[in-house]
Amino acid sequence: MKRKVALTVNGSRREDEVEPRLLLVHYLRDVAGLTGTHIGCDTSQCGACTVLVDGKAVKSCTLFAVQAQDAEVETIEGLATGDQLHPLQQAFWDNHGLQCGYCTPGFIMAGVYLLSQNPNPTDDEIRKGLEGNLCRCTGYVNIIKSVKDAAQKMGAAKGAGTPVAAGGE
Repeated sequence: MKRKVALTVNGSRREDEVEPRLLLVHYLRDVAGLTGTHIGCDTSQCGACTVLVDGKAVKSCTLFAVQAQDAEVETIEGLATGDQLHPLQQAFWDNHGLQCGYCTPGFIMAGVYLLSQNPNPTDDEIRKGLEGNLCRCTGYVNIIKSVKDAAQKMGAAKGAGTPVAAGGE
């Protein structure tokens, strides 16, 4: 028996009929067609499926789609504004914060949440903020460097009165 779920994904309101057991990660990929959110482990260990739900970083493999009823969900696809990457996406590009790229969307979404809570984190605070995300390709040095770079650029942009987050926040 399917249930109706209504939620906002990347600023667009959606209503869909889904199986109550459908995980949010599968909803985003298979129903909403947003394949940027990756499925890594299905056990909440790797963080590849991290998205923002009502502004908080959530591993979407741990939440049923119906539990996101009336929530605001933001995925990696929702960060860029047109052709302009979010500052953290750009920092990952500029600082080689990715290798194979599989874990990158989860790291970026966790990083966006971290920077929303702590706009000027230390290296240790970045490590702590990203500890729920795993990368099998890298030693994390460039990931930390990317978050730090984005924090500096977002802080400078905020000081100039320029919107720094998706949606002009």
